[in-house]
Amino acid sequence: MKIAMLARNPSLYSHKRLKAVAEARGHQLDVINTLRCTMNITSHRPSILYNGEPLGAYDAVIPRIGASITQYGLAVLRQFEMMGVWSLNESVAIGRSRDKLRSMQIFAKHGLGLPVTAFAHDPRQTDEVLKIVGGAPVVIKLLEGTQGIGVVLGDTARSAKSVIEAFRGANVNILVQEFIKEAGNSDIRVFVIGGKVVAAMMRTGTKDDFRSNLHRGGSAKTIKITPEERSTAIRAARVMGLNVAGVDLLRANHGPVIMEVNSSPGLEGLEGATGLDVAARIIEFIEKNAKVGATKTKGKG
Repeated sequence: MKIAMLARNPSLYSHKRLKAVAEARGHQLDVINTLRCTMNITSHRPSILYNGEPLGAYDAVIPRIGASITQYGLAVLRQFEMMGVWSLNESVAIGRSRDKLRSMQIFAKHGLGLPVTAFAHDPRQTDEVLKIVGGAPVVIKLLEGTQGIGVVLGDTARSAKSVIEAFRGANVNILVQEFIKEAGNSDIRVFVIGGKVVAAMMRTGTKDDFRSNLHRGGSAKTIKITPEERSTAIRAARVMGLNVAGVDLLRANHGPVIMEVNSSPGLEGLEGATGLDVAARIIEFIEKNAKVGATKTKGKG
């Protein structure tokens, strides 16, 4: 099988692991820099040029699109889909997961557990937003943020109001969420492949940081999740339309709540904490499911 992986940095742990596992199983995996792709979208036969040369045919594509190039990356992925190449995660599903507001609305529609969340355009509605989420402390998130970047804790009503008004005054879109105090500075990353949980870990942030991101100094350990947490993670990935997803949960007093769903979850922390070969499970899923023209949306939607 010939596999393309859309990724800008081939030296990242996750990308090296996927390439090594694919090649060990007899496949060819080419790492393609997303930004070096040029799309021919005027022809009756859509095509992609890579570094100025026509890109050959592929059986499958693994999108590892960074948040900073989401729009262009999805355009390239749609082009692959229009060419009939099967995608591990489809462009429409990734687009949903990258839009925090849309994601939350979809989860709410399907009755999945969420922190109380508010969104408003006018900074003059700050008091109303804070009232909706139950007052300070609150978590303030940029809609475009990722890996803990653009996530701020408003400890008091005064500080929360200042942060919200500053962001909205700069015309930056944000979400405001209740702070799940009982979760402390820990969350759970559940890795879902093909509608099944294959691994889970608990991430704990440093003593002075409420965020649990590993690249910010947090630690991780393997954990046994509850049936409700398992069900929530599987349903979250399904309603997003993602074959592979990292679902981040908090343990609230009223049950698991979803923080976000990552369409390009990293493997390093998870494999290190659990000792499981998650990369092999991803390649196995591709082997079983990749078929020419089997993309559901074919770049539409």
